[in-house]
Amino acid sequence: MLRGAGCEVVHVVLGASAEAVRERAELPGCVLVDNPRWAEGMGSSLRAGLASLSADPRGVDAALVLLVDQPGIGPEAVSRVRAAYDSRNALAAASYEGGRGHPVLFGADRWPEIAEGAVGDRGARDYLAAHRDAITLVDCSDVAEPYDIDTEADLSHLE
Repeated sequence: MLRGAGCEVVHVVLGASAEAVRERAELPGCVLVDNPRWAEGMGSSLRAGLASLSADPRGVDAALVLLVDQPGIGPEAVSRVRAAYDSRNALAAASYEGGRGHPVLFGADRWPEIAEGAVGDRGARDYLAAHRDAITLVDCSDVAEPYDIDTEADLSHLE
């Protein structure tokens, strides 16, 4: 889906079930990044992903972060947010009915500060709140649904 939206470099951060994902998921051409500290929360996954992108020899100017538990967000939304990239200082996010959501785009110049604040289950939430005025919001309400699949009851979204 990310490649369908124009993303050439795709890093996938794996956590608790890393081996099962490696065995079952079809992720050709992706860089698979193990996060041994996954139990600390999504902040550790964000740090692992940004560190992997920083070390990518192809040179990456921005990270487009998309959560695996949001299957209602597809290539159209990703492509729109990706199009908001204008510099290594870019900061953009999808919006749904006026509220900020995913995917989120971070220019590479912002990665050190984002990684520093990515702790626990907050990921980049505090960073985004502190830089609210710098975020380019990209309306994706007409092409995506930002629901999460966190519980068995949430699977009803997929019916």
